[in-house]
Amino acid sequence: MPSPHPSLTGCALRAWFRMLLSLPLVASAADQPQWGQAWSRNMVSSERGLPSSFDPATRQNIKWSAPLGTEAHSTPVVAGGRVYIGTNNEVPRDPKHVGDRGVLMCFAEEDGRLLWQLVTPKREEDQYFDWPKSGISSPVTVESDRVYLVSSRGEVLCLDAQGLANGNDGPFKGEAEYMTRQAAPPPDFAPVPLPPGTSLIEPGPTDADILWRFDMPAEAGIWPHDGAHSSILVHGDFLYVNTGTGVDNSHRKIRKPDAPSLIVLEKATGRLVARDNERIAPQIFHATWSSPSLGTVDGRELLFFAGGNGVLYAFEPLTSAPPAGTVLSLKKAWQCDLDPEAPKEDVHRFTNNKQIGPSNVFGMPVFHEGKVYIASGGDLWWGKNASWLKCIAPTGSGDITRTGVRWSTPLGRHVMSTPAVHDGLVFIADTSRQVHCLDAATGERHWSHDAAGEFWASPLVADGKVFIGSRKGDFWTFAATKEKTVLGQVELQRPISATATAANGVLYVATMSELFAISAPIAPK
Repeated sequence: MPSPHPSLTGCALRAWFRMLLSLPLVASAADQPQWGQAWSRNMVSSERGLPSSFDPATRQNIKWSAPLGTEAHSTPVVAGGRVYIGTNNEVPRDPKHVGDRGVLMCFAEEDGRLLWQLVTPKREEDQYFDWPKSGISSPVTVESDRVYLVSSRGEVLCLDAQGLANGNDGPFKGEAEYMTRQAAPPPDFAPVPLPPGTSLIEPGPTDADILWRFDMPAEAGIWPHDGAHSSILVHGDFLYVNTGTGVDNSHRKIRKPDAPSLIVLEKATGRLVARDNERIAPQIFHATWSSPSLGTVDGRELLFFAGGNGVLYAFEPLTSAPPAGTVLSLKKAWQCDLDPEAPKEDVHRFTNNKQIGPSNVFGMPVFHEGKVYIASGGDLWWGKNASWLKCIAPTGSGDITRTGVRWSTPLGRHVMSTPAVHDGLVFIADTSRQVHCLDAATGERHWSHDAAGEFWASPLVADGKVFIGSRKGDFWTFAATKEKTVLGQVELQRPISATATAANGVLYVATMSELFAISAPIAPK
């Protein structure tokens, strides 16, 4: 019988087999390099062996924890031995970075050491451009050694996963000026030279290495609002980005009616190559919160994107880049109005109306087994008290509002979550403090659970369990079955906005001020 490896014979081969037998039998589905499953955005992981509970007081099942700032709305992302999460600078890690800043922290996956951080100055033209102390709310998307992010300043940034520890790679070399700079004045968002004699913040090995930067307000003509929350979708050579454009500080006016809601950048250079031209902006009730997903329908790839006007669009993704200086219009396959009875004109006359008004979408459209699942409804802060989850057949062309909806199930007052679809079930949470389990084929409600706090996070399904945390600070674990079973509840004492992440045998849970890496202990041999 030949050796399984030509260099392993005799004693070496026996030692090799003994080594294999001694390894712990831990199933692992590897990295989680973006928010939700790649392209489909489904909140489901194939990780196994995740504990149902943990205890910060006794450190039970806690591998490590790391302090953040005081607000962390960004879902953790795990790739290449690193964990990325956005926060603010209210608990500074580096004394040279002071004041209100947006921060992206990069931790070592093994032990939670801070490897580097991106620190961005606040925009100061208007507090609604970059809401005070909200920090960086967008989760990163990682591909190889590149980290793509929408910053709190409305920029798309490409970062080196190594940070500046391995030198300042390019073409962007202005990290010192970037960290020092304050905002430019409206209305054109043009860059302003630093005042003479300004002392630059000197970059160090624990600072981020920016490779390229695309300023959406200045270069795409958007009007930022509150804080950008955008999860970039990487497909081929391109990045598909929710721009975050929205209302001005009056909440009753769209200053940039021609602004795109969805743009496409070349991932190698950051060049703008395409945008939507659906005239979404004038109908945006608050801002653009939902990020794109992608699926294959009848052999045709489609990009799914929900605008701030409560309409779901399907576009054809790009297959090649246009010539330099050319910006294409994305080709629309169909659209589906998620609230067809809502007003479509002069929408801001309904601001603060809790009974009547337009709808918005906060979570992402999820593509699963030939269907799109999406939650929508009235705006959490300014809109009506109504929300629902819909299942849509993503076929046809033109307006599929009347023909595409397979079912619609009402939820609570508002919904912020992206659904998780698994094994014929859909899990979703709402701001009425409820977690729901629905039938994926019919929308029939199998169960709902009344919790203590409202939910902004999305449910994560992994290891036969549903994990989700509330704004009250309680973290819940349910069995991912049509019969309701509560497996665990942990009181974390701090609000939770972020969705839990599972990667490499570890569950990551972020409160507003602390990141926990949770894993079951390996049984002794």
